[in-house]
Amino acid sequence: MTTTDTNFRIETIDINSKYDVKWISEFINPLGFKYETIRVDATIALCNSSGVIVGTGSYQGNVLKYLAVADEYRETPAFATITTHLFNVLMDKYKTVFVYTKPENIIKFEGLGFKLIAKADPLYAVLELGTNTIEDYKEYLKSKKRGDAKTVASIVMNCNPFTNGHRYLIEQASSNNDIVYLFVVEEDRSVFPFKTRWDLISKGIKHLNNVVMLKGSNYVISGATFPSYFLKEARFNEITEKQTELDVNIFCEHIVSVLNINRRYVGTEVYCQTTAEYNKAMATILPKYNIELIEIERKTINNSDNYISASKVRAFIKSGQIEELKKYVPDTTFDYLKDNSIDI
Repeated sequence: MTTTDTNFRIETIDINSKYDVKWISEFINPLGFKYETIRVDATIALCNSSGVIVGTGSYQGNVLKYLAVADEYRETPAFATITTHLFNVLMDKYKTVFVYTKPENIIKFEGLGFKLIAKADPLYAVLELGTNTIEDYKEYLKSKKRGDAKTVASIVMNCNPFTNGHRYLIEQASSNNDIVYLFVVEEDRSVFPFKTRWDLISKGIKHLNNVVMLKGSNYVISGATFPSYFLKEARFNEITEKQTELDVNIFCEHIVSVLNINRRYVGTEVYCQTTAEYNKAMATILPKYNIELIEIERKTINNSDNYISASKVRAFIKSGQIEELKKYVPDTTFDYLKDNSIDI
């Protein structure tokens, strides 16, 4: 009878070393993962007393990823050792830790205290553990709720930065609904930080009394729910598709009922494939929850085929064409861009 060596030690991986990356990749890829350093901040390896790798785990921000253990060590404390170590590292900085894993692993993490938020079979599930959870986010939403209404619309925006196109979409929703809940992506992975984006939106829509701005927190297009959104991958694949599905499922299963949302507005997408496919996914998923998806034609310059986009605005900023921005952004955004140096 062979006894499994459980005298473990943890090694920190140098994700900038091609040798360390090769070592981790050769272990984890055959287990059904595709290890990519662009998707992690740090990685550890769990080794036995002979120095053989028996498990690994990574994190990006407050999200655990790539947790895997060799088959012969799955009945040992290896999995709990990796998860507990990474959880303790992240809890020094964050109130809540998320895990991005396969649905088949849900029961393992639940055994360590994590709670399931949503899943997109067969690839992804998101669970969380900490003191600031999705239940706290729901309480925040309840505190911002504007009573009962017949037509309650929602919009999710990053606004990097806030443009005339964004304002046009919000105005369309505002004029056709009793209440509009505007979720602002809170993840700080954009050129313009969250506080700046929030302030520019607030100033740009102050004339719309039925629009309620809401923080997206960790539950509306974040690194925990939709990491591919921030990578802006050129190729839309099954990974991005399932992350899209996961994010929409969280919105429908946890947010919609709190605010009585029955409509979601989007602009037509002609530039970003990830966003275009996100809209397609919503067109399939939202009706299952009795939510109407309303797509508004993207605003153009002088009714031409020159569509307004935040990416065009960033390109003008990068090239120093500040005056050109007047056609693309509200006065409040233009004043900010004119008076502040933006590093792009």
